[in-house]
Amino acid sequence: MLGVPGTGGVGGIGGRSGATPSWIWGCYSIAAVGSIALIVAGAGLGGFAKQVEVRVAGYVGLFLVLTTLPLAWALFAVRPRRAEDSSLREEIARLQRTIAQMSEQASLSDDARRVLNRSRERELLRGAINEDIASEDWDAAMVLVKELAERFGYRSDAEEFRQRIEQARYETVQRRVNEAITGLDAMISHRRWDQAAVEAAKIGRLYPDSPKVEGLRHRVEHARALYKSDLERRFLVAAGESQIAEAMDLLKELDAYLTETEAEPYREVARGVIGKARENLGAQFKLAVQDRAWSRAATIGNTIVEQFPNTRMAAEVRDLLDGIRARARQVEVAS
Repeated sequence: MLGVPGTGGVGGIGGRSGATPSWIWGCYSIAAVGSIALIVAGAGLGGFAKQVEVRVAGYVGLFLVLTTLPLAWALFAVRPRRAEDSSLREEIARLQRTIAQMSEQASLSDDARRVLNRSRERELLRGAINEDIASEDWDAAMVLVKELAERFGYRSDAEEFRQRIEQARYETVQRRVNEAITGLDAMISHRRWDQAAVEAAKIGRLYPDSPKVEGLRHRVEHARALYKSDLERRFLVAAGESQIAEAMDLLKELDAYLTETEAEPYREVARGVIGKARENLGAQFKLAVQDRAWSRAATIGNTIVEQFPNTRMAAEVRDLLDGIRARARQVEVAS
């Protein structure tokens, strides 16, 4: 049974989506049979010319059937559903509109395109400025702010960003200055004077506009002078009260602060302290030897040699030290 358009028969247009209509197959079948019939009939006609004409007509018809049949089958076999047809048409229409818009914009001047895209470019610029502020890249942010004001005319936005950048820059610089000064104070408290002086100069170079960096080098020098003065006072007190051990420790530390001229007033006191310290060490050494406290005697003897290397006492102690050390080792082994 041949399907007819609109009848809903099997294979018709109203039938299963994607199937080739039966009436198409019927038409092609009739055309093929007719072409073959012409070829056969042409062979039985009288006259050569007549035979050729009929047979050629049959061959042409059969050729057309064979060449167009696959195309017709392919077109109907892959035909989408009506809903898909509608979606495809909408997609094509959207692409056409997009292409038309791109063509229109391509034909516009740079100024005209800038006017059309100014809202989008404004948001892009604002986002880029916020990123630069977050990363503390102040100079880059200022360049974009100038672009926002002069190129796009958003002067109110630009002024707002300038204030934000200046405030953020100020707060960041102050925080860094405070951290640097805290580190400098730690160096001062640990009496690392040379390192503190270098750090004070560095802070001044890094943050020249901050009022907090003014006088940092003087701050280091003043702290050093105060500590030196305190050392001098404590040394004199310890020497006056015959606290020889403490006076010797203070004298060693004070020696690093005094120039030759500054040390002159303390030479006599220092000689007295050194003499008493030497005498005390000598007495302690002799007592340790008499008590046969060989380990303590070796320790005191090493101190005498180190602190007073050029004295006669040091020379005498050197002659005894090897024997004292040997006896100290024997005591340790025996114990």
